[in-house]
Order: sequence, then C-alpha cells, then structure tokens
Amino acid sequence: MTDSILSKAATMEIPINSNGDTGTLPEDDGLEQDLQQVMVSGPNLNETSIVSGGYGGTAEGIIPTSSIKGPAVRYNADFNKRIPVTGLGSNMHHSSSSSSVMAEETTRGVAVEKLETVKKWGLNTYKCTKQMISERFGRGSRTVDLELEAQIEVLRDTKRKYENVLRLARALTDHFYNMVQTQHALGDTFAELSQKSPELRDEFGYNAETQKLLCKNGETLLGAINFFVSSINTLVNKTMEDTLMTIKMYENARLEFDAYRSDLEELSMNPRDAVAMSHIDAAQQQYQTQKDKYERLRSDVTIKLKFLDENKVKVMHKQLLLFHNAISAYFAGNQQQLEQTLQQFNIKLRPPGADKPSWLEKQ
Repeated sequence: MTDSILSKAATMEIPINSNGDTGTLPEDDGLEQDLQQVMVSGPNLNETSIVSGGYGGTAEGIIPTSSIKGPAVRYNADFNKRIPVTGLGSNMHHSSSSSSVMAEETTRGVAVEKLETVKKWGLNTYKCTKQMISERFGRGSRTVDLELEAQIEVLRDTKRKYENVLRLARALTDHFYNMVQTQHALGDTFAELSQKSPELRDEFGYNAETQKLLCKNGETLLGAINFFVSSINTLVNKTMEDTLMTIKMYENARLEFDAYRSDLEELSMNPRDAVAMSHIDAAQQQYQTQKDKYERLRSDVTIKLKFLDENKVKVMHKQLLLFHNAISAYFAGNQQQLEQTLQQFNIKLRPPGADKPSWLEKQ
C-alpha cells in the first residue's frame, strides 16, 4: 500500500502550510487519506528533517536539520545514502567553551586549595595562641625537657658574652688602627723635619725611624687582631645563630605539640558518640604528626648543641693563643716573634693600598 501511495506522491507536489498541515488535493480523496495516514506514521513535520531516498529507505536516511546551522545543503537524489553534514561554527564554539570551562575549573581548584591552606593556618594559629596564653597565665601544661632547656639557656648566655667580647675586640681594632695611622703621620713629619733642620737632623731621624718601626709592628698586630675578630664573628653570628634558629623551630614545634595535645585531651573528656569519635580520631592523627615533628627537632637540637660545644672549644683555643702571643710580642718589642706568630697561624698581611682598586679597574 505504501509503495502505491509513494508512486502517486512522487508525481505530485504536496503543499504544506506554515504549521506543517497538508493542503487539500481535490483530485483524489483516497490519496488524501492515504497520505495523511503515512504522514501520521512517518516523521513529525514540526521537526523538519531532510530525507534522502524516500520513505521506503532505512532510518539512517533521516538527517535532523535542527543541528545544522548555516546555508542550505544540496543532496544528490541519485544516491540513497546519508551525506554527512559538518557544523564548523558549532565545533569552534564548542571548543572555545570547553577551553573556558577547563580554565574556570583550574582557577576554582587553585582558589579552593588556597582557601584550605588559609583555613589550616588559621586553625593552627588559633590553637597555638590559645596554648601560649594558657601557659602564660598558668592555666595550661607544657612539655619540659629540663636537661635540654638548661643547655639552651647556657648557649644563650654564652652568645651574649661572646658578643660582648666581639664588640670590645672591634673597639680595640678601631683605636689601634687610629694609633698606627697617627704613628705613620708622625714618622713622616719627623723625617721631613730632619731634612729641613740640619742642627736637629740626627734627633729627628732617630724618632722618625722609631715611629716607622712601631707603625710596621702595629700593622702586623692589626692583622692578628682582625683575624681574631673575624673568627669570633663567624662563631657568634653564624655557627651559634644557626643553632639558635633550630632551637626556635624546636620551641615552635613544642608549642604546637602541646596545643594539639590539649585539644585531644579536651575532646577525650566529652561524651563519645559517632561524631565525637570521628573528631577524636582526626585529633589523634594531628597529635601524632606534631609529636613526631617535636621529637625530630629535639633530636636535631641535641646534636647541634653537642657539635657547637666541640667547635667552640676548638676555635677559641686557637684564637686565644693567637691573641695572647701577638699582643705579648708587640708590647715586648719582639718583631721576630710577632712575625712568627702570624706564620704559625697562617695569617697573611695585605700590603698597604691593597684595598684600593688598581688603575686598570678604575678604567
């Protein structure tokens, strides 16, 4: 029946109104009824489709036009097959929208990560501040290692005393440097006067030679004192300071450990339901993490204090011996012993004017 209807419909035009209803065909009432039956069983004309081949073809011949944008497409009626239709504008829009969605998701992920970091930092700061206030007012308990605390206090006291030694040694260096410069100027003046005063040439000459000798020995002693100051400065402001930085980290870890320990103790005293047990488990994990960090830093501090004490004794033994021998030789007027002292400790003096740039460096 469908084949016969299609053979009739193939030679006729079917007028279609704007609402998709067929017009009247006065030539054949039976054909009109058959066409209406086929159209009811066929595709809905409200969803306009492009059909290749005819109603007798397979469902693959139906291409919905709702997804096609752009100019009309012509089809070859000699081939009963589907012609692929590509929406280039739609694909480009889909690609750009996908890129924007991915960028938005990445930005959102970074923002969430930063928010979580700030949240953890704020919670940790609150707990540590609460613990610090509790300890200061005597309401909270703190973990104390009496032996380690005593060693830390000794180190801080030693650093204060060594800083005072360093300050005085620098002051001595400045004063002695000024004295050497004065002796150098005085020697030059005496030498000049010995040339211009024939009646006092010998007297001015003796004093000029004496001042030049004192100036030379003073420069040698300055080399020894500068080496002493440099070594003390390294010991105080680098070696001791590095150990004190580790101690600072240890004290912060101790405060965090006590804060999470107090938090776990408070949660353990509350009624234990399902929610409370989950909070206790989380607090237990955080407490264990802080405990491991505290014990690791305590071990680091103990090791650094031991090595610092050994290094301090070794350095100070050498530097105090140098300082004593150099000062004794200078004020005894023993130039040979003073030079031997510098050789013993491998101290090389800079020649005069070594700090000034050469004429080539000035260019």
